[in-house]
Amino acid sequence: MGHAGAAAAAVRYLRSSGGAPAAQPVEALPRPELRCVADDERAPVDQGQFRHVLGHFATGVTVITAPAAVGEPGPAGFACQSFSALSLDPPLVVFMVGRTSTTWPRIARAGVFCVNVLGAHQGELCRGFAISGRDKFAGVPYDASPVSGSPRLTGAAAWIDCTIHAVHTGGDHLIVVGRVDALGAEDPDGAPLLFHRGRFL
Repeated sequence: MGHAGAAAAAVRYLRSSGGAPAAQPVEALPRPELRCVADDERAPVDQGQFRHVLGHFATGVTVITAPAAVGEPGPAGFACQSFSALSLDPPLVVFMVGRTSTTWPRIARAGVFCVNVLGAHQGELCRGFAISGRDKFAGVPYDASPVSGSPRLTGAAAWIDCTIHAVHTGGDHLIVVGRVDALGAEDPDGAPLLFHRGRFL
């Protein structure tokens, strides 16, 4: 990144017993029938209403990236609003990804990922990573995160370098838990990119 010295100084290695766990490919899990109600059962809430009501909850915006796994042409990444801290001891974070995502299996094969927390000026970058079927990294400057080698996007407000710890099912999404190996903040006082009711704030 442009502020390599500051980034290096900000890196905090969070290792429990002499080193971060080695990255291993993760079972991407099959894509089973996604319905959570039977054909003769009425859905408990309307999906449109669900989206509308939950849209009132403002979220931060991240881009989850992973290095190219064996046989992959390049790194993987997607825009993600469903991200949160999970545990302090051990240091864990969590993100959710749709079971039909074509990017998730590539991250699973890498076994690692980096969470790039976007700043208020990065709305267009986020839109680029939200589109499928294109080279999302074309023209996007980044360097390698220090432990996993996942793309660390230039200008991101913060980054969290992780090894995949566990994957759980959650309806039509997967719940991916990552163990934090390193992290840093480029501009701790910078304004975040927020998403609320279908638009950036």
